[in-house]
Amino acid sequence: MTAYVSAFDLFSIGIGPSSSHTVGPMRAALNFVTTLTQQNLLNQVTSVNCSLYGSLGSTGIGHGTPGAVIAGLSGLAPETCMPEQVRSAWSTLETDPTLNLGGTHTIAFTADDITFEPRTRLPGHPNAMTIRAYGADALPLFEQTYYSVGGGFIRRDGEEASSITTEWPMPYGTSTALLALCDVQNMTIDQVALKNELSQHSEDEVNERLDAIWETMHNCVNSGLTSAGTLPGGLNVKRRAAELREHLVTADAANSRDTTIEWLHAFALAVNEENAAGGRVVTAPTNGAAGIVPAVASYYLRFVPGANQEGIRRYLLTATAIGSLFKSNASISGAEAGCQGEVGPACAMAAGGLCAVLGGTPRQVENAAEIAMEHHLGLTCDPVGGLVQIPCIERNAIASSTAVSAARLALHGDGNHLVSLDTVIETMRQTGLDMSTKYKETSEGGLAVNVIEC
Repeated sequence: MTAYVSAFDLFSIGIGPSSSHTVGPMRAALNFVTTLTQQNLLNQVTSVNCSLYGSLGSTGIGHGTPGAVIAGLSGLAPETCMPEQVRSAWSTLETDPTLNLGGTHTIAFTADDITFEPRTRLPGHPNAMTIRAYGADALPLFEQTYYSVGGGFIRRDGEEASSITTEWPMPYGTSTALLALCDVQNMTIDQVALKNELSQHSEDEVNERLDAIWETMHNCVNSGLTSAGTLPGGLNVKRRAAELREHLVTADAANSRDTTIEWLHAFALAVNEENAAGGRVVTAPTNGAAGIVPAVASYYLRFVPGANQEGIRRYLLTATAIGSLFKSNASISGAEAGCQGEVGPACAMAAGGLCAVLGGTPRQVENAAEIAMEHHLGLTCDPVGGLVQIPCIERNAIASSTAVSAARLALHGDGNHLVSLDTVIETMRQTGLDMSTKYKETSEGGLAVNVIEC
């Protein structure tokens, strides 16, 4: 089995605040209504309901899951919808208790048609949801259970756990195999990824789509750096990236200190504040960890001499090759592995990508990714109030620093090291299995119960 996942699947353009709790459920609901249409059942539907299980039931409200489900049922897709269409979808039911199913068929629908069942955990995945459509009879016209498995990826009940079906020309299942491939083919890691992408798309199309991913990331950084106010959700968390930017501009003008790392923090805060506000973001590889890859890329462009757009493409392709290993051999779902499964892979992807564009060999790149992940093992996911704010926003800023440190540390070695990336990924997988459920995106432990919500 090959581990490779296309860059255009791993980096998907969507909306905040959560890839698994917002983007995934929205895609599941859209798939449900698309299936109704394909089976000529849409116009027979008189009512629809949705049950959210496990982590979706525990933190769904804070993560915007109800609005995402409604938006998907309305025929909207996370890649193309306006973020405010999702943010307002659930609250609008108070004054207009209807749903325009698939955008063409209006039925009665209230907030009570979405139920939360956090104590029910389906065997397929902690993020599970069942949607049912009814007609004139008591039994459903159509019913489907979906699993939101992290990063916006979804799986229908009964499907194989692996969603990887493409036969790539440069297959690999482990980092060891990836390095061996680089040796045999005399290629860098980004060249391996590029050859796989070129089997599906033309070179111009690959470049255009990579550039579109970066443009969305860049726009998200800029939006966050210029947006003030308080984040939604009730915790009254103040947005800080814009104020930090102003301080750094002043410090740079005075040439009073080295602000490099502070700018890196500002870039990451900007993205994750946008995500927390439900804005347009790129899953990288998840929304909760969406700030790290664009922050380190922004650092590269601003502070590395000779940085350019071609370097950004190489950075994203290298990050894709590394992120694919985590998705295929462990997990990128906070509900399955804790935050080590979100921030850890994102940090490893950014570290490997930066190491590559700084001239690192494939073994140095693998070492950078290993260093980054190793120091996130055991990281819990315990969002206060079920919101992707505390500790998620600051955690992305700190992990961005770790990614840069890991890349530069790896460059001082020759790539030989005792602990392989494969070992760390497997350790993360095992740690996720051992971790108590209350630390896996349920808001039932850790900071979530020890911080007073105000």
